[in-house]
Amino acid sequence: MPAPKRRRSRRRALVGGVLATFAALGLLWGGREAWRHETERPIRDLGAPPATLEIPPGASADWIARQLYALGFVHHPFVFRVLVHTRGAGASLRAGEYALDSSLSLAQVVDKLVRGDVVRHEITFPEGKNLAEAAEIAAARKVDAAAFLAAARDPAAIRGLDPKAPDLEGYLFPDTYDIPQSGDTGAILVSRMVGRFRSVIEPELPRIRASRMTVREVVTLASLVELETARVDERPRIAAVFLNRLARGMLLQTDPTIIYALKRKGTWNGNIRLVDLGLDSPFNTYRVAGLPPGPIASPGKDALRAVLEPAPGKDLYFVSRNDGTHQFSETLAEHNRAVDLYQKRRGSRRES
Repeated sequence: MPAPKRRRSRRRALVGGVLATFAALGLLWGGREAWRHETERPIRDLGAPPATLEIPPGASADWIARQLYALGFVHHPFVFRVLVHTRGAGASLRAGEYALDSSLSLAQVVDKLVRGDVVRHEITFPEGKNLAEAAEIAAARKVDAAAFLAAARDPAAIRGLDPKAPDLEGYLFPDTYDIPQSGDTGAILVSRMVGRFRSVIEPELPRIRASRMTVREVVTLASLVELETARVDERPRIAAVFLNRLARGMLLQTDPTIIYALKRKGTWNGNIRLVDLGLDSPFNTYRVAGLPPGPIASPGKDALRAVLEPAPGKDLYFVSRNDGTHQFSETLAEHNRAVDLYQKRRGSRRES
C-alpha cells in the first residue's frame, strides 16, 4: 500500500536534509580553505549591482538560503544553513529589507541579517507643519495621504490629554520616522507621531499644571511661537510677549494665525493683505481675543519648552529686523519706532 503523500513529502525532506548535511560535512572535511572560500570571501561578481533581499516575518533559514543562492551570494544553499547552524544564529535572523553589496562574503551577509541591518525608509516632518502639509510630505514619500489624513482627523489617540481636540492638529510630533513597510502605513505613521508627542509632553505635565494652562493651550501657544521664529534663542522671548499680552487682555495679533485661517479657507496666496486682518475666523488673532481655538501647526520640543520657560521681562511687541531676528519692545512708542526703522523704510510689513 503506497504511503500517504504527506508522509512521502516528509521522507523526501528528511532524505534531502541528510544529503545536504553529508555534502556540507564533505565540504568541511575537504579543508578549511574550501570552507573559507565559501563563507569568508565574496563569490558574487564584484561588478554586479547591489542586490535587494526582502525577508518576510517568519521566513526560515532554508527559505533565506534559497534566496541568497538565487542572488549569487552562495554556491550551495546548504552552506548557508550549515553556517547559520554552527553559529547558532537560526533564530536570530531578522525580517526586513536588506541591501547586499557584491563585496559581501556569506559570513558578512549572515552578520548583517543577525544585526538586522535593514534598509531604512525614513520620512522627516519639520517643525511648524499643519496636518495638510504633513499629509503632502507623507505623499511625497509614497505614504497614502488620504489614509494619513483620515487617521489624523481622529482625535481618539489624544483624547486623554486634550478632551476638546477635534483632530490631531498640533499633536503629530515633528521628527524623523521609519516608514512602515506593510499594513495601513498612514495610520501606523500617525500613531507613531502621536506616541512621540506623548513621550515629549507627558514628563512636562506637572509643569503644565503649575502653569495653569491646559495641554491644548500650551501646544496652541507653542505652535504660534514655532511659526514666529526659527531662532531657538528667541523663542522664550516670543513666548513671553504672547503671555504678557494674554495677561493684559491684549489681542495677540500674530500673522501665522491669519495665514492658517486663509489656508483653511483655501484663499492663501502667499501674502497677507490689509483686508485679511478683518477675516471672520476664530483663528484670526487680529479680531479675536485670547488664544486661537487650537494649535495651527505641530511645534517642536524647543517651542514647547519656551512656553513653559518664557523669558523674564515686560515685552509686549516684536518686529522683524529682516535678518531672521526680531526687535522687542515694552511700549507701543518703542515698537512704532522699531517698525519705522525695520519695516516701513523697507516697504514690507511684519509686526506683532
